[in-house]
Amino acid sequence: MIVTRLTERFGLTLPVLSAPMAKAGGGRLAAAVTGAGGLGLIGGSYADGAWLRSEIAAAGNAGVGVGFITWALAKAPEALDIALEHDPRALMLSFGDPAPFAARIAGAGVPLICQVQTLRDAKAAVAAGAAVIVAQGAEAGGHGERRATITLVPEVADMLARRAPEVLLLAAGGIADGRGLAAALMLGADGVLVGSRLWASEEALVHPAMHAAALGATGDDTIRSTVMDVARRLDWPDRYTARVLRNAFTDRWHGDVPGLLAVAEAEAARWAAAWESGDTDTANTFVGEAVGMIDRIEPAGAILRRMTDEAEALLAGGWKRGS
Repeated sequence: MIVTRLTERFGLTLPVLSAPMAKAGGGRLAAAVTGAGGLGLIGGSYADGAWLRSEIAAAGNAGVGVGFITWALAKAPEALDIALEHDPRALMLSFGDPAPFAARIAGAGVPLICQVQTLRDAKAAVAAGAAVIVAQGAEAGGHGERRATITLVPEVADMLARRAPEVLLLAAGGIADGRGLAAALMLGADGVLVGSRLWASEEALVHPAMHAAALGATGDDTIRSTVMDVARRLDWPDRYTARVLRNAFTDRWHGDVPGLLAVAEAEAARWAAAWESGDTDTANTFVGEAVGMIDRIEPAGAILRRMTDEAEALLAGGWKRGS
């Protein structure tokens, strides 16, 4: 067992949280992660109340948390009420100012997790009362910014040691096996938030065609872009881009956003239909650079057991190259 401040404070046996991935991170995946000894987070994402209620029900009696895209939650704050009604073990906010929601979350006695992409935002999260900060590097799938995990994590760790030593730190972005977990702990993190590797699990809400596309890809096949947000009519702040697998859609429109905007209505309909049908030439597969380390779709519990076993061996000095 790897014991960290994270496992002790949250009563876990694994220092791992699942990323609250929009649409992919549903109740079944969150429950599986919690059942394996970590903490599963349901992706409340764009604050769709009906979807959130359904996935909380799917988690059953498992103790799980919920994560939201903060700027979307600001447009539909009632989704926070839905989450808090079900006594989540944690509430995670990403991509926006957490301060407007922090007092409500604290008043409910729920730990606030803030995902950040810069040192500046980490300081703001401390000021807002975050119990846990997730330092997310640009290697991650889905939305993020430009900093790399391996430099952002220790910089945030050093800041927390000086300013707020009681705040826990998780690393995210590119962590898909025991090497990544061990490295994160060595960089000063108390645990990790895992996205892409758990996206490639049996419990994730992912179309089989997108899983298949990921298994045939490497990190070289990913791209950071905004064109899929234009296609989905999502008003993401300019500072964030999303990492996805390159496909014919990104090849055509990345670098020509004005052209895409000119035909946005038709392309939005085409992209949405492709998402439903699993057409990976048009709809984008949201996965990070760690895709090159994923060679199978398997249960979340098996993924986490192998990851932590590998990390334990590394931290104990028992790992050899190629083992």
